Formats: sequence, structure tokens, C-alpha cells
Amino acid sequence: MSDSNDWPEAQSFRRKLLQWYRRHGRRDLPWKRQPTPYSVWVSEIMLQQTQVATVIPYFERFVQRFPDLNTLAGATLDEVLHHWSGLGYYARARHLYCAARFIVERRGGAFPKRIEELAALPGIGRSTAGAILALAFDQRHPILDGNVKRVLSRFSAIAEDPGRSQVQRRLWAIAEHLTPERKVASYTQAMMDLGATICTRANPQCQRCPVRNDCKAYALGRPEDFPGRREKKALPIRHARFAILQNPAGEVLLQRRPPVGVWGGLWSFPQCPMHERFSEWCTAEFGLEVLDQKNGEILRHRFSHFRLDIAPVFARVRVAGRGVMEPDDTLWYNMISPPTVGLAAPVHSLLSRLHSE
Repeated sequence: MSDSNDWPEAQSFRRKLLQWYRRHGRRDLPWKRQPTPYSVWVSEIMLQQTQVATVIPYFERFVQRFPDLNTLAGATLDEVLHHWSGLGYYARARHLYCAARFIVERRGGAFPKRIEELAALPGIGRSTAGAILALAFDQRHPILDGNVKRVLSRFSAIAEDPGRSQVQRRLWAIAEHLTPERKVASYTQAMMDLGATICTRANPQCQRCPVRNDCKAYALGRPEDFPGRREKKALPIRHARFAILQNPAGEVLLQRRPPVGVWGGLWSFPQCPMHERFSEWCTAEFGLEVLDQKNGEILRHRFSHFRLDIAPVFARVRVAGRGVMEPDDTLWYNMISPPTVGLAAPVHSLLSRLHSE
């Protein structure tokens, strides 16, 4: 961290920020209307890597179905994933569910109030734990989510990639230096709001920023050069062939994904290896006879580290001979009266396409 003599007074920074927040802060967010530790926790998990506008409708549906810890812990993973479907990064939902069960079963439903205990739960790191405790209990903990990293990197003109451990340590020190002893909840939300609405990644609204006169990146006249960014690499492309198998009743065969990895725990179409003969594979794998089949258009789905080109094969099938036993990881999905299960976005899209035909 820079020598403290190079810094404006932290008290001045907080005062300007809180004055701005009182006039311009986002107070209409659904998790702020009647904040509880549970609602703050759910919102913070949903907001990891997802923008507020996207999160709001998911949050409202989620807390309507799971209004408290006990309800969430008493649900099934399928129900939880169903209400998360489309939001992406499904490990967050699995972690939320596992943590809720742990709190109810091992802590008698008492929400952790110590940062070490909270950060030890699945899906909660140091910054998320600090944000939850600051917003729910007004405890003093610095935070360092993506928005705050950007604000502090510009404020201090840190040109290095904030993902590097050395830079992270410096940003944590700055966050610690600026976080007040009082009004921590308002300060924490103000930092988040400043990064989300003013100090944006592209086209920052510096003229509206309450701390611009002390911002080193603004003084240099090039705020968008901060923070430094990793060199972008072309995402590798993977390929998958989805078997969209529809029985005489119009139901579609789905298979549960493994609990970890891509779409962990969600229901998806069976994947036929690219080198297999499709009809023979259907019979060998599921005891189904393919009556007719057609190839659909390639559907590209983007993940954070790769792109997936999905080649859908639509087929009408019927049981062949004795058929196949239906294990727990398969189900026939009724599109007219769908079961409450979690579906990945491409699966939902392909089902909708099939239903509309």
C-alpha cells in the first residue's frame, strides 16, 4: 500500500461517499426492503458474477418459494436448482443449499455471525462473508468484489491485473484502510453502488463521482486504463451431441448430470458420443428403438472458460423389446405438465423449440 501521506484523508472519502449514497444509492433493491441475514446472504450469492438487473426477478421468485433457512434446508436439490434455472453458475445454488442444511442441522438454524465461521461455508469467500456481515449486522469488514476492486484500482491508479495475488493484497490493505468503524452497512452498499452505477468498466461517469477529485486515475485523465486486465485468450470450443428422445406420449428423456462439473445436478439431454451410431447407441444405452431422427441447428453456449457447440438430434422413439430399467438419474419430462427440476439454459431452449413445433 502507498504511504499514508500520499492519501487523502480516509474520513473525507467516507463522508463524500456516504453523502452521495444518501441521495443516489439504490434503496429499492428487493433484498434491501426488509433485510435479514438470510435475504442478504441469498442476494450476495446470486450477485456473484451476475448483474443486479438479472438477479432481481430470480431473487424475488427464490425467496417467495424459500422464504427462510428452514424452508430452503427442507427442500430438495431439484427444487432449488429449478428456481435457479437460467441464472447460471449452478455451483452457487448447490453451495447455498448445502450451507443452509449445515446451518439448520449443525447450528440449530443460527446464522453465523463470525467471519471465520461464515467464510468456511460452501460458496462463501472472504469478500462475500464480509459483505453479508456488514450489510446484515453492520459489522466492520472490508470487501473486495469486482466492483470494489475497480473503484479502488482507479482511485489509487493501480495498473496491474487485480487478479494477481500481490495486487489483491494491496487492494485488501486499501479496503481495510478506508472501511469505517460506524455506518458500515451503508458504506459497503455505497461502494458496491458506486462501482455498479458510476465507476463502470466502460464509460465511467466520472463527472458524477463523489470522490473524483481525489481519484488518481481521474487526475491522469484515463480512468478506463485502470485496473490492468489480463490478456484475453480465445476460448476453446468443445462439441456435444444431445439426444432429444421423444416417446409416443410426447415426453422427452432427460438425464441428471453428475453433481460436480458443467451443469452439476441439473437435468439435461443424454449425450451421445460423436463417434457412435445414434440409433444403435439409443438401443444399447436406453433400450429404445429410433423410429425417425433429424439433426437440428448447432446451438452455441458460452461458459466462462470455453464454448460448447451443441449438435441436437431430435428423434421419436419407442421401447425396444424388454426396454430398459429407468434408474434414478433419468426421467421422462412432460412438457405439458413439467416436473419441478433444474434445467440448464440450452436444455430449456431446446425443449421450448420442440414444444412449439
